[in-house]
Amino acid sequence: MNTIQKLGIGLFLLSIIIFTAVLGLNTYTLSESALDHISNDTHRNTIIKQAKDSGVLGKEYNSNIAFISDFKSILKSSQARLEESYKANPPEDVGEWDYKLGDWMMKDYTINSLKATGDGLVSNNPLLFLFLTFGLGIIGGLLFIIPKYKALPGIKNDNIYHSSLTRGLRFTPRVGILLAVIIGMLVYGFKYMGGVIFWPLVTAIVAILITLLVFSHEKKKETGPPRSASVPVTGWIGFFAGFYLIGFYILLYWMPEYITNWTTIVDPVSNMLSGKDASQWFLYGLMYTVIVLVMGLRMMSKYRHNKYQRVRTASVMFFQTGIAFLLPEILTRLNYPYYDFKNIWPLNYTFFFDWNINNLIESGGLGIFMLVWGIVLIVLGVPIITYFYGKRWYCSWVCGCGGLAETMGDPFRQLSDKSIRAWQYERYIIHGVLVFAVVMTALVLYHFFTGSTRILFLDSGNVRQWYGFLIGSAFAGVIGTGFYPLMGNRTWCRFGCPLAGYLGLVQKFKSRFRITTNGGQCISCGNCSTHCEMGIDVRHYAQRGQNIVRSSCVGCGVCAAVCPRGVLRLENGSSDIGERVDEIKNVHIKDLINAE
Repeated sequence: MNTIQKLGIGLFLLSIIIFTAVLGLNTYTLSESALDHISNDTHRNTIIKQAKDSGVLGKEYNSNIAFISDFKSILKSSQARLEESYKANPPEDVGEWDYKLGDWMMKDYTINSLKATGDGLVSNNPLLFLFLTFGLGIIGGLLFIIPKYKALPGIKNDNIYHSSLTRGLRFTPRVGILLAVIIGMLVYGFKYMGGVIFWPLVTAIVAILITLLVFSHEKKKETGPPRSASVPVTGWIGFFAGFYLIGFYILLYWMPEYITNWTTIVDPVSNMLSGKDASQWFLYGLMYTVIVLVMGLRMMSKYRHNKYQRVRTASVMFFQTGIAFLLPEILTRLNYPYYDFKNIWPLNYTFFFDWNINNLIESGGLGIFMLVWGIVLIVLGVPIITYFYGKRWYCSWVCGCGGLAETMGDPFRQLSDKSIRAWQYERYIIHGVLVFAVVMTALVLYHFFTGSTRILFLDSGNVRQWYGFLIGSAFAGVIGTGFYPLMGNRTWCRFGCPLAGYLGLVQKFKSRFRITTNGGQCISCGNCSTHCEMGIDVRHYAQRGQNIVRSSCVGCGVCAAVCPRGVLRLENGSSDIGERVDEIKNVHIKDLINAE
């Protein structure tokens, strides 16, 4: 590592420190004018009166934590007061929820009030802090990456199991952290569902059943390396990096009121693109895009000897920047629905929600086109394109989740577990999530067409709420990305993504895509298996000369890129589509002896 790269790391770490410190740099003073964003006069007047009575109005806070606590108490008191008033004397000319204060309104009121009352370094200098965080981070990343282009091209396994960042964790802490996150998720889910224990309990029972199924079908002689993702010494830098990412996603999904200072520093960018102040989702989209672009350059430097990798990386950079980030913001500025044209159900699980369908239909011709486009992709696009090219066309070339995994997550791809046990978990979990998505969507559509919310004991509102919490937030975000330094970069894609499950079924049973192997050239170096982010023991197939057609394979092609002998090749062919996975081309002497 040269001096320029060390400077780059220093600037990047400085940007992270400033980014974290930004959360506590403002002061907050609630005034009547700061509540002008509340368009409902009844709500605003009640909140102002309650703030006066509690002594919060005009009081200065040096901490957003203290301000949020007091403001939420005001909202709770206002909510109770409006409830009592409505019961005692319901107004005739006002709807119930135009008068009452709903829980979903309280979160919006809290976030907007924080931004309106904030004063200090961050609120007064958003562009400065945008440079000190995003700007320094980008410069630091580029200073670290650009010198890599001077090195000789090709894969070098330099220190991937020696670096404290990319080494991974020992078995005990890895399992302990996973269990702690799952238990914490279920406990918080109980609160999230309003104190209803049914859905967290069902989830816990399903998890226990899957574990029992995995262990009951496990055969010792087939398990392979039982802890293939574990290392003798824990990589503590990777541990703390994962801990930081997990904390970020918890704040993003469930406590966005605590990160309003982060959204404040990206307000100038949001106003330029959509004409609106930034939400936490704009912040996330901007961060996501910047990371994919900067780390995409790193990916290109690492694999610049391989044209497939260069083009594939350029593709995910384009789709994330142009289609997933810029285009939806421009559509919003033009008063059209926010829409990501590449996001497909069931990954886009809100696509069939009533509010989304109504919004698209009411938006005129373009909105109806968006609705039809989404349905055509689900029914025709996925099976047809996957038949010709396998799931790689989406997972490795288009998808935003895959784009982040292939760029920011590339340093952690070797942490995927290659054991049979992990594969068993993978099969049960990902197809279970797919079934959950189908059932949830069926209930949502039943409600849309009939107006009834219940089928037997299932309520469509509760099912979609739990799916959004458990799969859409906890699994996809907290575990899916937060666990990059702990369990590899494709944890979500491998174990949880329902669209990957759908694509994988098509790829497994009816697709021309395959990875062919020339077993006679294999030297069993293990590069292919080490770099497989989906936990496939590629070397096992190569040694047998057997084509690789696995439903989990995303066709990233890295296994072929790191092979020193050209054993592996990504191909599309239909001549032997029915029996190609069964043929073993290499027959060893010991197998013939055993057969006799």
